Amino acid sequence: MLLELAEEEDDSDTVHEVETQARELDARIRELSLSLILGGEDDDKHAIISINAGAGGTEAQDWAEMLFRMYVRWAERRGFKVDVIDYQPGEEAGIKSATFTAAGEYAFGYLKTENGVHRLVRISPFNASGKRHTSFASVFVYPELDQEISVDIDENDLRIDTYRASGAGGQHVNKTSSAVRITHLPTGIVVQCQQEKSQHRNKDLAMKVLKARLHQREQKKQDDKLQEIHDGKDDIAWGSQIRSYVLHPYQMVKDHRINMDVGNVNDVLDGGIDRFMEAVLLSGK
Repeated sequence: MLLELAEEEDDSDTVHEVETQARELDARIRELSLSLILGGEDDDKHAIISINAGAGGTEAQDWAEMLFRMYVRWAERRGFKVDVIDYQPGEEAGIKSATFTAAGEYAFGYLKTENGVHRLVRISPFNASGKRHTSFASVFVYPELDQEISVDIDENDLRIDTYRASGAGGQHVNKTSSAVRITHLPTGIVVQCQQEKSQHRNKDLAMKVLKARLHQREQKKQDDKLQEIHDGKDDIAWGSQIRSYVLHPYQMVKDHRINMDVGNVNDVLDGGIDRFMEAVLLSGK
């Protein structure tokens, strides 16, 4: 309403002020929307990024190295810490593969949008005939899971039963109820110990076994989660690229999932990929 009145009165100062406030409001709404979207179980974790060159030898390996630099620059722009875990150089140029971590707030939440095949179209710098060449590389991102598993047991979650310890043939070893059986109610895990004459000692040993069983259970849950994420790589196949980077005959980066084009290729390859990440997150794809 104010904008319409300002335009009618040809009040350029008010028009500019309203437009500025509208942009600021739009930015705040976008930021709030992203904070709501980045609420997944692992979104706030650090990220592990793996880049692999596709078929095509030196061309693809050079492209894989360009992607590696792009993500490192993106992380640096955000103030994230980068640690290279594995780096396999190509025979002539580029890299065959690289794996590194990006440690920072919501690193996985943002970088998970980069999962997929990335396609480059350019005049080959490795071909004297100057022909246009298409190269592929795959990017895959894992959350960095906490390997330090802390097992906290709530006494209210336990049912502790005592009974008389038995020996071979069923005879009673002693006349006191020194044997201990502990049931962890949330998981249904049952452990028992009757080796010691002391009920207190048997309980301590049973608790150690219970903690070990719960630790093993949590470790398996982490392993299963990573396997589930890894199995998603089956959806990443050549020809189903998520993004194309065209350097010739024109310059453009196109994200095929959201039909978004950006003309400043150099900025994108220098780490300016937030616009794609945010758009993909907001689109829900």
